[in-house]
Amino acid sequence: MKLHSSTTQQYQTVTGYDETGVEINAQRFDYSLLVMPETPPRAWDVPHFEALTAEHFEKIEQDKPDVVILGTGDRQRFVHPKLIAALLERRIGCECMDNKAACRTYNILMGEGRRVTLALILGEAR
Repeated sequence: MKLHSSTTQQYQTVTGYDETGVEINAQRFDYSLLVMPETPPRAWDVPHFEALTAEHFEKIEQDKPDVVILGTGDRQRFVHPKLIAALLERRIGCECMDNKAACRTYNILMGEGRRVTLALILGEAR
C-alpha cells in the first residue's frame, strides 16, 4: 500500500509497505530495521519475533525515543515485559502491533512531532 505520493527529505516517512517490506522515503527495505524521524533507517539484527532479546531493546533505548512502535510481522504479538525493561525504566512506551498498523502509527506520531522509533521485524536482517 502506498501511503504518500511524494517523498519527504526532511523526515524519514513510511511511503509504502506490503507483506515483504517497507518503503522509507520511497527507498525499499526487506529486512528488519529501526526508523526515527530525523536519522536514516538502520538495520536491526532481528531475523524473527522469537529472536528478540533485551539487548535489542537496549539498543533502541540509547536513541532516547518517547515511544517505540514495534512491528511484529504479519500479526500482532506482544513482548515479555522483561525484554523491554530498559525502555520501561526510562519511561519509554513500547506499543506492539502488526507491521501495517505500526507503519501507519509511526507516520501519525512522527507528523505530530513525537520522538518515535519504528522497530520493524521484516525477515532476515542484513
